Amino acid sequence: MENHHKRKREETPAGPPAAVEAANGGGEIDLSLLEAVEKSQNGGVEVLDLRALKKLVLSFERRLRDNLEARMKYPDQPEKFADTEVELHEEIERLKILAGGPELYPDLVTLNTVPSIVGLLGHDNTDIAVDVVGLLMDLTDEDVLEDNDEPARVLVDALVENNALELLVQNLGRLSEADPDEAAAIYNTLATIENMIEVKPTVAELVCERTKLLRWLLGRVKVREFDANKQYASEILAILMQNSTVNQKRLGQMNGVDAMLQAVAMYKSKDPKSSDEEEMLGNLFDCLCCLLMQMENKERFLKSEGVELMIIIMKQKKSAYGSAIRVLDFAMTKYPPACERFVDVLGLKTAFAAFMGKASPLLLPSSAILFCF
Repeated sequence: MENHHKRKREETPAGPPAAVEAANGGGEIDLSLLEAVEKSQNGGVEVLDLRALKKLVLSFERRLRDNLEARMKYPDQPEKFADTEVELHEEIERLKILAGGPELYPDLVTLNTVPSIVGLLGHDNTDIAVDVVGLLMDLTDEDVLEDNDEPARVLVDALVENNALELLVQNLGRLSEADPDEAAAIYNTLATIENMIEVKPTVAELVCERTKLLRWLLGRVKVREFDANKQYASEILAILMQNSTVNQKRLGQMNGVDAMLQAVAMYKSKDPKSSDEEEMLGNLFDCLCCLLMQMENKERFLKSEGVELMIIIMKQKKSAYGSAIRVLDFAMTKYPPACERFVDVLGLKTAFAAFMGKASPLLLPSSAILFCF
């Protein structure tokens, strides 16, 4: 089974425009301008150390308190707490500087700031929740946590203990992909969950046990239109299915086999239009193969006419051809009923064509199919 590696998210360089313009103009770079811009971008924090961390946390907690108090005092008058919300947004953005000092994560946890940050995922203002999702993604980013294993574990443990998984998934339910910012937040939510799994592999089973993420992912990959979030949903599903018997059985019990078959059926007579869409289709087939490692899911595959669908895909000779053969291999291994069905629906004729044709050796029928001969 192919291992899934963390995707590299493209970053847009954020440089000081005026200083860059001065350099491009052939003149000397204004160092004082650079320093001013850097200071403003860092919210006035010049050196990231424990003292700076405490200053950031204190300011954040104050703005959070002000916002909560204003909302309680004027629940039906948004204009009375609008300013506090803008200030809270700015403080959350300032906290992103902490991604530059992951060695301070244990101190962040000790200061008991994680509950306050995570709690904002349930804020009445969706924009605030979106801000927090962006912050969590930045703090757990692979590049940030590289060579900082222990601080990363401390942070992720604190996030798990403070119900970050539950709140992240709950927040998914109120985000609309019709809004570009919220669509980006959905992507960032999946990225944060992936980052947490990277640091703490047991999160893969915890998030499925404690939340409705699997159900959300199933619904997302069944949507006909392709986009980046559908691709990422397929990748997260594949990650959750890898090496987890518990998750494979759980997804099977949720009608996951049939859902995966519906998702791949969209490509029975057409090819993906891009490399990203091709990757997504590969993820879906990987999920099917993982599911078929469990005997009860082989039975579900048979009842959902999975054997017939794979034969149809093979006959069409589209890009999913080889994946269909691989799925049949998993379905028929140590499961005679699938072999019998394969023979009954004239699968041998389709498989024989693979022997006689010019298919790549990698696409030739596997041992399970050969067994049917």
